[in-house]
Amino acid sequence: MLWDSVSAVAFFLLSPYKVRSMETAYLKKCFGNNLTQALAEVASVRPSDPIEYLAHWLYHYRDVTNAEEKKRQEEAQLKEEYGRSLKEGRMAEMVKQEEEQIQQRCDKCHQELLPEALSSNKTPALQEDKAPLEKETMGQTSQPGVSSVAAEMPQRVFTS
Repeated sequence: MLWDSVSAVAFFLLSPYKVRSMETAYLKKCFGNNLTQALAEVASVRPSDPIEYLAHWLYHYRDVTNAEEKKRQEEAQLKEEYGRSLKEGRMAEMVKQEEEQIQQRCDKCHQELLPEALSSNKTPALQEDKAPLEKETMGQTSQPGVSSVAAEMPQRVFTS
């Protein structure tokens, strides 16, 4: 492919003017200012084989250009990933703050409701004296050979 381009350059240099304008458009499209730079270097260096020198110069230029483009793409990708990680970090911080706020509200509600529940008549079982119930329970003794399970309570039989 490059040999075709080099031969096009040689043809350009040796062809009549009308054909040159078409070739000039092609060369500008494919090479741009790179060819001008390459030809200027060939003229200043004056190698023994200018066509081979030109070909190597263009190959080298292509490799350098491709490496620079790859580097630019990698840098753009890194910037994009960095931006995403910053955004994720901010989102995680917002979620953490929201969780803390919810926990604080829950703690506040529990602190408000606990004294109210203990002092109100809604929980008489918590407030009544348990001593008589404890005496009654202690007074019940099981007789030898009789199950200590209350008669009213149905017993479950577990089978495997």
